[in-house]
Amino acid sequence: MQRRAVAAYVAIFLLAASVAGVLAVTAESPELTFEDPDFELSEGDTFEVDGIEFTVADISEIEEEDDVGAIEIERSGVVEWVEETDQIEIWDNEAVVEVDDMDWIVHIEGEDPDEFTLIEDIDRQAILEDDPDAANETVESDGEEFVVVTDEDGNEELVPVDDYFPEPEERSYAEGDEFEYAGEMVTVEEVTENDVTLAWTGPEELSQDITQESEVTLGETDFIAYFPDGETLILSSDFEAYEAQLAEVDRLDQQTEGLWRVAIIGVISSLLLVSAAFIPSRY
Repeated sequence: MQRRAVAAYVAIFLLAASVAGVLAVTAESPELTFEDPDFELSEGDTFEVDGIEFTVADISEIEEEDDVGAIEIERSGVVEWVEETDQIEIWDNEAVVEVDDMDWIVHIEGEDPDEFTLIEDIDRQAILEDDPDAANETVESDGEEFVVVTDEDGNEELVPVDDYFPEPEERSYAEGDEFEYAGEMVTVEEVTENDVTLAWTGPEELSQDITQESEVTLGETDFIAYFPDGETLILSSDFEAYEAQLAEVDRLDQQTEGLWRVAIIGVISSLLLVSAAFIPSRY
């Protein structure tokens, strides 16, 4: 093969490779855009979907370095709202609970109960400390518990605890009964020998984490979430437009990959031609 011809072909291949390489390097995937999105929000903004008010509680941006030293940006957010939900709470037998700003002991009797009793939790220690004539600790004698009380003459007297401390208040509730607890009207849903289940419908604070280009459901509506920067959240229900943009990005990525292949093949072909040109002729 004449070296002049080889040089011409090498020049053509290198020109094609260089053009393809330049086009591949300068090619950029288009940034997603949403014309007339449902919501364009900043941190702290509120918006309404299906009669529910939502709040953008957080928008964050984190830069991370990958294995090859390139910087990757991860954006995310949190949306919060309050919703009426079915809620339950379980009280264990003999647990102490607070009702009407007072402490009560949950007391369940029997193997197949259908009711329970709240017994006022008397703060005996506080009562003893408030009484200047009583010792701060009870004592036991012959298996009974007493309070040591000093009379006006300075004589100590043992008073049975049942006689000294006030009678605790008791409240009994059966399955199906209602009473006010923690600002809600609750229903005794079930009583077992081990615990009590309370049920009610009330407001509950809910939240949802949102990541870049994730599909989220708020109320009964589906959205695509997109963060164009570290301060903005876009919510769009136009999935057709979003999928069309993804298809365009995929097409451009394939074109870029093809350009890189042309560049690589051009360089390899040039090297092979140059090598072939310097092979000694046998004739």
